[in-house]
Amino acid sequence: MSQLTLAKAKEILPKYTTEDHLFTHAMAVSAAMGAMADYFHADKDHWEAIGYLHDVDYEKYPNEHCHHVREFLEPEGVDEEDINTIISHGWGICDNDVEPTTDIEKSLFTVDELTGVVMAYALMRPEGITGMEVKGLKKKFKDKRFAAGCNRDVIKKGFAMLGLDAGTVMQACIDGMTAHKEELGLK
Repeated sequence: MSQLTLAKAKEILPKYTTEDHLFTHAMAVSAAMGAMADYFHADKDHWEAIGYLHDVDYEKYPNEHCHHVREFLEPEGVDEEDINTIISHGWGICDNDVEPTTDIEKSLFTVDELTGVVMAYALMRPEGITGMEVKGLKKKFKDKRFAAGCNRDVIKKGFAMLGLDAGTVMQACIDGMTAHKEELGLK
């Protein structure tokens, strides 16, 4: 089995997902994961692929999210390590005991929810994501009513697991998503 690529991930996801907002979220998480890969000097395409596929079972099994990843991805030739990485983003959230232990797993766990806050903030700004600063994002992050569906506790747990300050991870999310602002509709 070869390592998962973004091109392969983009072939797989449409087989299990039809809703536009899920593709937008997949792209946002993929973009953020690419920036996290840069931070960790890791394989950017691989990390983007993991981010793109992380919710592969969500549309069909929203109440059993992360429990059907293996049955969808094994037949696609995705290797065990990548499947476990994807499953780990639901640790402690989806009745899932696969704890994130690697940089890629911890990054996915953290940016999955964080991209939602970045997205919401970008959509309310006249200039979209362009010129977004961590300072403004931190202010929105502190307001629990803003992007209320994004779990701040999960994000904070992710910062701690990564051993990085919030600003570092927020900047990576902003940078990654800015690089894909056209695809994300954030310009």
